[in-house]
Amino acid sequence: MRVALFTNNYLPFRGGVTTAVETLRRGLHDLGHAAWVFAPAATPPLGDPAWVFRYPSVSAPTYPGFRLPVPASRRLAATARALAPDLVHVHHPFLLGVTGRRLARRLGVPLVFTYHTRYEKYAHYVPLPGRLVRALAIRLSCRFADTADLVVAPSTWIADLLRARGVRARTVVVPTGVPLDAFTPGDRAAARREMGLPPGPLCLYAGRLDPEKSVERVLDAFALVSDAVPDARLLLVGQGSHTAALQRHAARTHAAARITFAGGRPRDVLPAYYRAADLFLFASETETQGLVLAEAQACGLPAVAVRAPGVEEVVEDGVTGVLVKADARSLAEASVRLLLDPERRAALGAAARGRVAQDFCARRQVEAMVGHYAALGAAGA
Repeated sequence: MRVALFTNNYLPFRGGVTTAVETLRRGLHDLGHAAWVFAPAATPPLGDPAWVFRYPSVSAPTYPGFRLPVPASRRLAATARALAPDLVHVHHPFLLGVTGRRLARRLGVPLVFTYHTRYEKYAHYVPLPGRLVRALAIRLSCRFADTADLVVAPSTWIADLLRARGVRARTVVVPTGVPLDAFTPGDRAAARREMGLPPGPLCLYAGRLDPEKSVERVLDAFALVSDAVPDARLLLVGQGSHTAALQRHAARTHAAARITFAGGRPRDVLPAYYRAADLFLFASETETQGLVLAEAQACGLPAVAVRAPGVEEVVEDGVTGVLVKADARSLAEASVRLLLDPERRAALGAAARGRVAQDFCARRQVEAMVGHYAALGAAGA
């Protein structure tokens, strides 16, 4: 099978969509299929492999480090047609998503669209009235979804949400999987030695440092945790547009000396951070899936997370982690209880690994996607 993947987010930019696209591409390759990625050009340019094609791009004015593709290139349009894909899989309803749709229609092949993002939750990045932007984001993304031959939702609740918003296109649920050979439990002490981390209880947040992730709530919760567990530390791994504001917020807490911002890290080193930690803290209420939660669980790391759609399909309350109300005190109280109960943490972590192996195995999810691709091809034959 030959698949063209169109995405507005790709390496070196780090985030859930980038991870989902690259996980799918690698999985297709491992199963013997051909897959090409069409993405924005990076700055500075990367030495890309043969399967990556870059459109010209410009810097996003409201998000440093993010590149907006300029979806117009006769050369790349000709290249895409010459590759003769059996289907086109787009990962956004805008920019290169529209380019991918145009290619699919021109070649007469199926169009697949993954609804990765609650676009209305990102209205603050657009310098227009928020209410207008949110309404347009919902309307345009749902309208685009209805033009696809297949819509992929990363969680059941997103599939239900799309139907409630009037999307009639066939929709299936295929979460982004985690490569279980890379994200594995390990020796906590060895992981800490490897990264030069001190002993003592360690809480971890990994992900983008952007407003929609509610990382301030994690910082405020940890300040309360430090009152009950004085030797606890918090490590934040990630980067984003809100980094400086979060660093200032952390500096204003009485736990500032025990909070470390580690910056962005390549995905292949993340397992070591998960293995080194005792507890994963997560406060976002804007997730379509919450991929970092699945990564943490694959490494046997239990989470305390705010109860929210998407998150609830990854963390099973009281079994693989703990879900709490959306306030810092609730997050802190649950965290303290687990930090002081190593036996329960171990039990939750073991159950979490088992849950991910069953429901979020990357190879199994890519195989499911290939099955849906094949069904589309058979229907069009």
